[in-house]
Amino acid sequence: MPTVVGVKLRFAPKVLFFDPAGTEPMPGQTVVVQTERGTELGQVVDVPCELEDAQLPAAPKPVERIATDEDLALAEELAEKEREAMRVYRQLIEESHLDMKPVDVEYLFGGDKVIFYFVAEERVDFRELVRELASRFKMRIDMRQVGVRDEARMVGGLGHCGQQLCCVRFAGDFQPVSIRMAKEQDLPLNPLKISGLCGRLMCCLRYEYEAYKDFKSRAPKRGAKVETPSGEGKVTGHNTPRETVQIRLAEGGSLSVPLGSMECPGGGCPCSISAETMEALAGPAVPSAMAGPVRELSESKPESGSAAERRDDAGGGAGTSGGGKRRSRRKSKSKQSDSGQQPRSGGGSEGQAAAAADQSGEQPAAGGASQGRRRRRRRSSPKKGDNAEG
Repeated sequence: MPTVVGVKLRFAPKVLFFDPAGTEPMPGQTVVVQTERGTELGQVVDVPCELEDAQLPAAPKPVERIATDEDLALAEELAEKEREAMRVYRQLIEESHLDMKPVDVEYLFGGDKVIFYFVAEERVDFRELVRELASRFKMRIDMRQVGVRDEARMVGGLGHCGQQLCCVRFAGDFQPVSIRMAKEQDLPLNPLKISGLCGRLMCCLRYEYEAYKDFKSRAPKRGAKVETPSGEGKVTGHNTPRETVQIRLAEGGSLSVPLGSMECPGGGCPCSISAETMEALAGPAVPSAMAGPVRELSESKPESGSAAERRDDAGGGAGTSGGGKRRSRRKSKSKQSDSGQQPRSGGGSEGQAAAAADQSGEQPAAGGASQGRRRRRRRSSPKKGDNAEG
């Protein structure tokens, strides 16, 4: 088995393996290697290790040397040339009115080639541009068209999460990402929230897709019925990272139950939660789920006298709320019982009408003092028939 070392080149999407060739490079060191494009600088990311021949796409090329101070100084000079070439590159594209976007410029370490990267939606005839660049730099020119995802990886930046872009941090080929992955993870289908800097769907949607798919295949679906000791419940949501199921009870309240604690028999039967699982659940979800039975138990207990008085005192103002009316009725009944009178309905003006009726010897009637006065006027005034007979 050959011994190889992993090296990350500047614009290479993958980690390439090279033969140490007697050197002992360590992770983080810069080495000079030979590639198909020529001499390049790369950074060591893996320690030397042994791999099977089947794991290597081709025979590894040797590492020439570990970069010296002169090599690093030359790399700084090439970086300054790249910044100057980028300004010229943009200027020539604007003068040529070409429908292309410049991305970056790379000087190979050997100094025999310059690579110009660009993005374009369609094919571009850049033959005249190549002639202009060759006359300016007096070197071999190579034009490379890249996609929008490669552009984001080359330029770099921060994603929605605040971290460095996944395409920059994790080397590798781009994998296809579909909108179905966002739906499976219950993400909002808003293009601004699920798209990266490149304008395509974010690469991270693929990372947890299999985990969400596996959990939902084992968990009861939304809207499914669940049998609990407190009655029948309904599944309202899932928490895939914690592998819990949110259940709403018919009598009110909700609880979050781990999927492993639920009994889900096969054959299409509804899942169930045992009483031991309900008791073992710790947190505010269990009291809210059992709020119905506790509320019924409190309503069935009789209240003590002090509690009833406190509830009456908590009512509204006298004569307007139910508590004030009950207090006034109790006071009027106690006064009537002390004076030996029969308690009558009505308060205020109705009580005055009842007292006047007792003095005149008439039967009191509920309806207020105004009704009593109308009755007395009708009885005192003579009828038409009586006047005729007199």
